[in-house]
Amino acid sequence: MKKEEHVSISSKFWLCSADCLCGTLSGLITGGGMTYFYTKYLGLDEGLASIVWIIFAAWNALNDPLFGYISDRTKSKLGRRIPYIRYGALLYGLIFILSWFLWPFGGSQVALFMQMLLSLFFFDTFYTAIATSLYVLPYTMAESNQARSGIFVWKIFFSLLSLGAPLVLFPLVRPDVGESAGHFQAIMIVLGVVTTLVIFFSTFFYKEKYTSDATDAPRLWESICQCLKNRAFLVYEVVSFTVIFVQTILMQGVIYYFDEFTVPMSFAYASLGVGAVCGIILWMKSMGKVGVARCITMMSLAFAAGALLVIFAGQYVIPAMIAFFIIGLGFSGGMYLVPLMNGEVIDYDEAKTGFRREGMYAGVNSLITKPAISFANAAFVMMIGWFGYDNAVKAGAQDAMAKFGVKVAWMALPALFFILSAIAMKAYPLAGKEWEKMKEELSRKHKARGKQ
Repeated sequence: MKKEEHVSISSKFWLCSADCLCGTLSGLITGGGMTYFYTKYLGLDEGLASIVWIIFAAWNALNDPLFGYISDRTKSKLGRRIPYIRYGALLYGLIFILSWFLWPFGGSQVALFMQMLLSLFFFDTFYTAIATSLYVLPYTMAESNQARSGIFVWKIFFSLLSLGAPLVLFPLVRPDVGESAGHFQAIMIVLGVVTTLVIFFSTFFYKEKYTSDATDAPRLWESICQCLKNRAFLVYEVVSFTVIFVQTILMQGVIYYFDEFTVPMSFAYASLGVGAVCGIILWMKSMGKVGVARCITMMSLAFAAGALLVIFAGQYVIPAMIAFFIIGLGFSGGMYLVPLMNGEVIDYDEAKTGFRREGMYAGVNSLITKPAISFANAAFVMMIGWFGYDNAVKAGAQDAMAKFGVKVAWMALPALFFILSAIAMKAYPLAGKEWEKMKEELSRKHKARGKQ
């Protein structure tokens, strides 16, 4: 009987703690906190701040595949990822802290522009090094979907903390115009130091078990091309792009929805939360029985059904609660199943090429999916405009067509994209007995290399 693969609780806890705090700092910097601090408090012109973000967007997209390529080819006694996590943490925390203090350049518009640009550049560089490594570690810590799923369940709950913490913390501690920033800066120092220590010491509680010698691996451009020729990866990108797009537009449209409709927010969020918890249980049980591919298809169709229900009946309390419950099922599936699908794609690439390139695939995935964030923001605003939404009107006072437009702008594209994802899954090759045999052969190769 085959021995069940096991990942210790301490490994899961420390990996997810490091990932959570890493994401929390990123949320504070890129989730509006830096823009507010530099424009509202330090006085940087909004136009110059916009230029900073435009310049940063190019680097933010390109550095992911570049670092993924570098880390895949790293050789050290600690492995390929842990050196970047352990020692990058020191610089990551430092640049986070320095970002909230005025540098010696002065307070002129040019100086503030350069400080914000350089802060973002260095912060995101270290964030990419750490976050990408933490993201791909589950694929090298464990080989089976069952073992990996245990890690991702932990990551879901820690991810909710990293998403919510910046939204709650920054409004509470931010300095107002004319106030001293001392209290705010002290909190940022503590947060930066704690994050550094947690990330640094976390690296002593987990390690890479599966890797390969990348000395003869293809060069950067050839590696990118090979990723794009991988049919399983292309199908994965359809699903991954959809999930990023939907997560973004859900956050953007929810305010408009509750402004215009009398559905109690507490009821809707409670239904969403119950659906998410039930979804995790459902997908955990189903994944082992029917496989990741079929679960992704089921999840996509469920989310599409919930989105369509919001469009046509989301103004009524009971249908809205049912829709939010179904969306919760789909939302948890996106957080739990999609990373497992990504692991299969990486395993498939190794089985075909002999090289293990988690970093490369994570980088190319970011290059493709990051535009989904901008697309979601632009699409929602454009679509509500088509239906006559008037920004000058008070909440709840839009006409019937504009109200309907809010629901359409919020849920039509998510429904369409998830239907397309379900269709795309028909082309996903990693299912059935042939794939199981390939995984078994890959496991034997790992054991032969002494990595298990």
